[in-house]
Amino acid sequence: MKNKIPLSKSITFLVLLILLSTGAVLGQSVTDIPHEDALKAVLAAKKKAEQMDVLVNIAVVDAGANLKAFVRMDGSYLGSIDVAIKKAKTSRYFDINTGDLGKLTQPGGIIYNIELSNDGLVTFPGGVPIKNEAGKIIGAIGVSGGTIEQDHDIATVGAMAILD
Repeated sequence: MKNKIPLSKSITFLVLLILLSTGAVLGQSVTDIPHEDALKAVLAAKKKAEQMDVLVNIAVVDAGANLKAFVRMDGSYLGSIDVAIKKAKTSRYFDINTGDLGKLTQPGGIIYNIELSNDGLVTFPGGVPIKNEAGKIIGAIGVSGGTIEQDHDIATVGAMAILD
Protein backbone atom coordinates (compact mmCIF):
# COMPACT_ATOMS: atom_id res chain seq x y z
CA MET A 1 0.00 0.00 0.00
CA LYS A 2 1.33 3.40 -1.01
CA ASN A 3 1.75 6.05 1.70
CA LYS A 4 0.06 9.23 0.61
CA ILE A 5 0.51 12.52 2.39
CA PRO A 6 -2.71 14.52 2.40
CA LEU A 7 -2.59 17.66 0.26
CA SER A 8 -3.27 19.93 3.27
CA LYS A 9 -0.21 18.58 5.11
CA SER A 10 1.91 19.01 1.99
CA ILE A 11 0.84 22.62 1.64
CA THR A 12 1.43 23.27 5.34
CA PHE A 13 4.91 21.77 5.08
CA LEU A 14 5.70 23.83 1.99
CA VAL A 15 4.54 27.07 3.66
CA LEU A 16 6.64 26.26 6.73
CA LEU A 17 9.72 25.68 4.56
CA ILE A 18 9.18 29.02 2.81
CA LEU A 19 8.76 30.86 6.12
CA LEU A 20 11.87 29.24 7.59
CA SER A 21 13.94 30.10 4.54
CA THR A 22 12.89 33.76 4.66
CA GLY A 23 13.38 34.11 8.40
CA ALA A 24 9.72 34.98 8.98
CA VAL A 25 9.33 32.32 11.68
CA LEU A 26 12.05 33.72 13.89
CA GLY A 27 10.70 35.14 17.14
CA GLN A 28 12.95 38.16 17.17
CA SER A 29 14.69 39.56 14.15
CA VAL A 30 16.91 42.54 14.94
CA THR A 31 19.45 44.06 12.62
CA ASP A 32 22.37 44.90 14.84
CA ILE A 33 25.51 46.90 14.20
CA PRO A 34 28.40 44.51 13.54
CA HIS A 35 31.41 45.06 15.80
CA GLU A 36 33.53 46.04 12.78
CA ASP A 37 31.13 48.90 12.03
CA ALA A 38 30.94 49.93 15.69
CA LEU A 39 34.73 50.21 15.76
CA LYS A 40 34.73 52.03 12.42
CA ALA A 41 32.26 54.59 13.81
CA VAL A 42 34.33 55.13 16.98
CA LEU A 43 37.58 55.54 15.05
CA ALA A 44 36.04 57.95 12.51
CA ALA A 45 34.62 60.03 15.35
CA LYS A 46 37.97 59.99 17.16
CA LYS A 47 39.75 61.14 14.00
CA LYS A 48 37.25 64.02 13.62
CA ALA A 49 37.75 65.00 17.27
CA GLU A 50 41.53 65.01 16.77
CA GLN A 51 41.13 67.24 13.69
CA MET A 52 38.99 69.61 15.78
CA ASP A 53 41.48 69.40 18.68
CA VAL A 54 38.73 68.28 21.08
CA LEU A 55 39.11 65.60 23.76
CA VAL A 56 35.99 63.46 23.95
CA ASN A 57 34.53 60.14 25.01
CA ILE A 58 32.81 58.16 22.26
CA ALA A 59 30.29 55.35 22.79
CA VAL A 60 28.49 53.14 20.28
CA VAL A 61 25.50 51.06 21.32
CA ASP A 62 23.85 48.25 19.38
CA ALA A 63 20.20 48.00 18.34
CA GLY A 64 19.30 46.95 21.89
CA ALA A 65 21.09 50.01 23.35
CA ASN A 66 23.87 47.84 24.80
CA LEU A 67 27.41 49.22 24.75
CA LYS A 68 29.23 47.83 21.71
CA ALA A 69 32.35 50.03 21.41
CA PHE A 70 33.89 52.83 23.45
CA VAL A 71 36.95 55.04 23.52
CA ARG A 72 38.05 57.63 26.06
CA MET A 73 40.57 59.96 24.49
CA ASP A 74 43.54 60.63 26.75
CA GLY A 75 42.83 63.69 28.89
CA SER A 76 39.08 63.75 28.24
CA TYR A 77 36.73 64.48 31.12
CA LEU A 78 35.95 61.52 33.36
CA GLY A 79 32.43 62.86 33.84
CA SER A 80 31.85 62.66 30.11
CA ILE A 81 32.18 58.86 30.04
CA ASP A 82 28.68 58.30 31.39
CA VAL A 83 27.27 61.19 29.37
CA ALA A 84 28.58 59.74 26.08
CA ILE A 85 27.08 56.34 26.86
CA LYS A 86 23.75 57.89 27.89
CA LYS A 87 23.64 60.03 24.75
CA ALA A 88 24.08 56.92 22.62
CA LYS A 89 21.44 55.00 24.59
CA THR A 90 18.99 57.91 24.52
CA SER A 91 19.40 58.28 20.78
CA ARG A 92 18.71 54.57 20.28
CA TYR A 93 15.80 54.43 22.73
CA PHE A 94 13.96 57.08 20.73
CA ASP A 95 15.65 56.75 17.31
CA ILE A 96 16.35 60.47 17.16
CA ASN A 97 19.25 62.88 17.51
CA THR A 98 19.44 63.78 21.19
CA GLY A 99 19.46 67.50 20.34
CA ASP A 100 16.15 67.11 18.50
CA LEU A 101 14.71 65.16 21.42
CA GLY A 102 15.88 67.92 23.75
CA LYS A 103 13.68 70.45 21.97
CA LEU A 104 10.65 68.39 23.02
CA THR A 105 11.75 68.12 26.67
CA GLN A 106 11.85 71.80 27.49
CA PRO A 107 9.38 73.24 30.02
CA GLY A 108 6.01 73.19 28.31
CA GLY A 109 7.27 70.60 25.82
CA ILE A 110 5.25 67.49 25.05
CA ILE A 111 7.68 65.21 26.91
CA TYR A 112 8.96 67.59 29.58
CA ASN A 113 11.08 65.73 32.19
CA ILE A 114 11.44 62.52 30.15
CA GLU A 115 15.17 62.65 30.89
CA LEU A 116 14.29 61.42 34.38
CA SER A 117 13.16 58.06 32.95
CA ASN A 118 15.22 55.02 31.90
CA ASP A 119 17.85 55.53 34.62
CA GLY A 120 18.59 58.96 33.17
CA LEU A 121 18.53 60.18 29.60
CA VAL A 122 20.59 62.90 27.99
CA THR A 123 18.56 65.28 25.87
CA PHE A 124 21.16 67.66 24.50
CA PRO A 125 23.19 67.26 21.28
CA GLY A 126 25.80 64.56 20.82
CA GLY A 127 23.74 61.40 20.33
CA VAL A 128 22.98 60.24 16.77
CA PRO A 129 21.27 57.08 15.47
CA ILE A 130 23.38 54.85 13.23
CA LYS A 131 21.64 53.55 10.11
CA ASN A 132 22.73 50.85 7.69
CA GLU A 133 22.65 51.18 3.90
CA ALA A 134 18.95 50.21 3.88
CA GLY A 135 18.17 53.09 6.26
CA LYS A 136 17.41 50.79 9.21
CA ILE A 137 18.63 51.95 12.61
CA ILE A 138 21.19 49.43 13.88
CA GLY A 139 22.61 51.35 16.85
CA ALA A 140 23.61 54.83 17.95
CA ILE A 141 26.70 56.86 18.81
CA GLY A 142 27.17 59.28 21.67
CA VAL A 143 29.95 61.82 22.07
CA SER A 144 30.71 63.98 25.10
CA GLY A 145 33.53 66.29 26.11
CA GLY A 146 33.37 69.19 23.69
CA THR A 147 30.71 71.81 23.19
CA ILE A 148 27.31 70.41 22.27
CA GLU A 149 27.89 71.55 18.69
CA GLN A 150 31.28 69.80 18.56
CA ASP A 151 29.83 66.65 20.14
CA HIS A 152 27.03 66.57 17.56
CA ASP A 153 29.40 67.12 14.62
CA ILE A 154 31.77 64.40 15.82
CA ALA A 155 28.91 61.94 16.43
CA THR A 156 27.48 62.64 12.97
CA VAL A 157 30.82 61.82 11.35
CA GLY A 158 30.97 58.56 13.31
CA ALA A 159 27.41 57.59 12.39
CA MET A 160 28.03 58.25 8.70
CA ALA A 161 31.36 56.39 8.63
CA ILE A 162 29.79 52.95 8.32
CA LEU A 163 28.26 53.94 4.97
CA ASP A 164 31.68 54.57 3.41
